[in-house]
Amino acid sequence: MFRGKFVAGLKSAFHTGTLQFYGNLAPLAAQGTFTSWLRLLFRHDWVVYAKRPFGGPEHALRYLGAYTHRVAISNHRLVALANSNVTFRWRDSAHANKKRLMTLPVDEFLRRFLLHLLPRGFVRIRNFGFLANRYRAALLPLCFHLFHSAGLPRQIEAAQTSTHTRSAPLWNCPVCGGTMHVVEHLSAAQLLLRSPPLSRECAA
Repeated sequence: MFRGKFVAGLKSAFHTGTLQFYGNLAPLAAQGTFTSWLRLLFRHDWVVYAKRPFGGPEHALRYLGAYTHRVAISNHRLVALANSNVTFRWRDSAHANKKRLMTLPVDEFLRRFLLHLLPRGFVRIRNFGFLANRYRAALLPLCFHLFHSAGLPRQIEAAQTSTHTRSAPLWNCPVCGGTMHVVEHLSAAQLLLRSPPLSRECAA
């Protein structure tokens, strides 16, 4: 059913002219080629399993955020450092998640902490597509060019202008409450130039 509805949506978008093809997909703009390509989609089974997260999307983001933007152990769990020993809190999942204290020698604590560091060449978050590091400098300007050619910036600017005229600006500083303003736009090439240097390029 999902395959049928998806292909029907592609057909509808093709006939209304809202489906555009670029690059290697340009030949699909021809009616015969597009029809033959759609026929091939029915030769494979589409196995679709989508299940809502138990706690909703906010819960999923909080869960994943703990792995991408946190360290192995937060400061509030560290209790004491004395006599070359580190004492910290931990949660005993085998006994109703009770909070307990554990004391380890400094070298053992550091050994366990370093187990959470990614091996060289691995990153926590890896970007794909036009945001991939290898293609970002070339593809981001192309995306902006296509947006400009489609007139999207003018539509966005008009929507922002109408929003500002209707209500007070919502982009405020969380500390002082003042309105925040964009002072500079950085291109993908400028972002790469401002990125921190690689560890092997730093002085020992």
